[in-house]
Amino acid sequence: MRRKLERSTTTGKPLQVKLGLDPTAPDIHLGHTVVLHKLRQFQELGHHVILVIGDFTGMIGDPTGKSETRKPLTRDDILANAQTYAAQIYKGTGPRDGNGAVQQ
Repeated sequence: MRRKLERSTTTGKPLQVKLGLDPTAPDIHLGHTVVLHKLRQFQELGHHVILVIGDFTGMIGDPTGKSETRKPLTRDDILANAQTYAAQIYKGTGPRDGNGAVQQ
């Protein structure tokens, strides 16, 4: 990672930084804030951030059956959770265009 950052600084070519989240609950939680804060820092440095809100993990829940807290969710539940994730995340990062400017 250090070499990639150094190369980006030398060449002026921004990095693509990706994060994938599974919306298994309606709201983001404290654990998400660390990586979201880091994504914001990358954005502020001019890098391209790609946030993927997935669906597969939420739809299968805990396949071992050991956890009652991770029950399988319906497609509609996943989509609703993904919308609340996006709304909450964009408060801190904002959707960006190809030049890194916040999209309105």
